[in-house]
Amino acid sequence: MTLIAHLSDPHFGTEQPAVMQALQSLLWQQAPHLLILSGDITQRARRSQFKHARAFVDSLNIPHRLVIPGNHDIPLFNLLARLLTPYRRHRHAFGQELEPVYRDDKTLAITVNTTRAYRHEDGEVSPAQIKRVCEQLQQASPQQLRLVITHQPVYVTEVRDESNLLHGYQAAVRAWAEAGADLILGGHIHLPFVMALHEKRPDIRHRIWAVQAGTAVSTRIRRNAGNSINLIRYQARQTPCMVERWDYTAAQQQFVQVSAEALTLEAA
Repeated sequence: MTLIAHLSDPHFGTEQPAVMQALQSLLWQQAPHLLILSGDITQRARRSQFKHARAFVDSLNIPHRLVIPGNHDIPLFNLLARLLTPYRRHRHAFGQELEPVYRDDKTLAITVNTTRAYRHEDGEVSPAQIKRVCEQLQQASPQQLRLVITHQPVYVTEVRDESNLLHGYQAAVRAWAEAGADLILGGHIHLPFVMALHEKRPDIRHRIWAVQAGTAVSTRIRRNAGNSINLIRYQARQTPCMVERWDYTAAQQQFVQVSAEALTLEAA
């Protein structure tokens, strides 16, 4: 059984120690083999915030990790750094590669850097990025779970979030579905959900889901969604992929499972 932890938007600088401790305990207990952190690692891209984020990620003792920047991980007020070296601190903390890829016998996870220095909050996916992801998906083995990870969402459930949709998402989702992607993981809006994109768009002929994570440890929670993470369990394409949502409860000071969705994957 493959177990993947999907975290997003911890916004270090606004982290909550009790929630961090509870998340650490959960992941020590569950022992995922891959951590996916889909952006907004920090609140203001400060050195100290990246340092604390890296220390926390290291403390989880997860063998493999994929970490991508979010719009908050680019300097906001230092305009010179934003224009000339927007990812310097992210790279110092989490490595030079901004679009890392993870592969093993059961998993192909492809990240996409959707941040842009010339955009404040919005994300964007370019034709070149869409093509690169398609080429990598087409090299997947029949038994691999195929994940694409962005920061900004490719689908939203509330009208007020429509302005946060990833620029270029329509072409990207259509192309990635055709190339064999199973799940598109994202964050940014701090609202967790799972949505069957093939049921929402008639131009998509293959099963593909949007899987959004809430904010993992930040005080920046939404009125209708607290701190949460996703755990993804996968065994084989012939069996459903399970996406579990785990929410933090202050009363119990721990993360508890609140839902589990069984996703039937497209045949290889």
